[in-house]
Amino acid sequence: MSDAEKQMKEFVTQQVLLLREKASHKFNCSNPQSRASGQANDCTPRKTIDPMMLQASVREEKKLLVENAKLKKDIDDLKNMLHETQKKKTEQALTASIASTAVLLGESSPKANTKAQRALERSGASAEMRAAQTHPNSRSRRSRRGVRPDAPCTCDVSHLDLRVGRILDIRDHPDSSSLYVQEVELGEHGPRTVVSARPDHVTLDQLRGSLVVALCNVRSVKVRGVQSQARLLCAVNQDQVELLAPPSIAQPGDRVMVNNYFGNPERELNPKHRIWERLLPDLCTDAKGVVTYKGTPLEVRGKGFCRAPNTCQAAIQ
Repeated sequence: MSDAEKQMKEFVTQQVLLLREKASHKFNCSNPQSRASGQANDCTPRKTIDPMMLQASVREEKKLLVENAKLKKDIDDLKNMLHETQKKKTEQALTASIASTAVLLGESSPKANTKAQRALERSGASAEMRAAQTHPNSRSRRSRRGVRPDAPCTCDVSHLDLRVGRILDIRDHPDSSSLYVQEVELGEHGPRTVVSARPDHVTLDQLRGSLVVALCNVRSVKVRGVQSQARLLCAVNQDQVELLAPPSIAQPGDRVMVNNYFGNPERELNPKHRIWERLLPDLCTDAKGVVTYKGTPLEVRGKGFCRAPNTCQAAIQ
């Protein structure tokens, strides 16, 4: 029973008791037998009985009895209403439990589906729940893949942990002539090893000590036998590949952000969600070589924009 129903019941009970007390008091005051027996009350003793007063008392008593009966009926109606409400809640909880169990287990048995569907019809469950119970296998397969059906795309650049890095050391990959292996300082307790493609028209000495933009919350993977712990971003067009350059006054570990996207980045991007791949179409360089996300520049707050000065109107990889 809810608090509102308890308060209503207590109020009705108090009103019934007050009405009974009022009726009893008036009846004793107007009844000649009570005065003759010498009972103590607040009424002033009279030698004669006023017929009009007696008649009024009788009418008042009848009126109170009618009101009392009406209040009792109201109490009974409230009790019945409460009972029906509790019964419906119990049926709905049972129905929801049956439906969720069927979806999780992926029941394909016609008997199991028929029982659950009958339970849904008895409790008046929603059409959506009936549809979910009718096709449990498809829902269970999507649940096992970790993909929510009809889930809106809410990913944006704030999910990416983009930071300024400094290349401390760089060397050729032992098993690939098109890859470099770099040790990159990112403002952490130690540098990270990063495997990346060779930029065009740049020597190892030119890259050593330079600032770069790194995506730090990608999952660590092996590239030709070397563990890569981050991704260096570059601008790519048909002519060349150029590493992105943060502002010259930036320091390793500075966060690269986009105005109006201030959420906290994920600790590690889940490859199944393909967040990085879904954001790539909105990342590019503009006509001045400034890196943008949906037209808004990537920047180190208070220090400047990230650029690829020699690769304009290019995609980001």
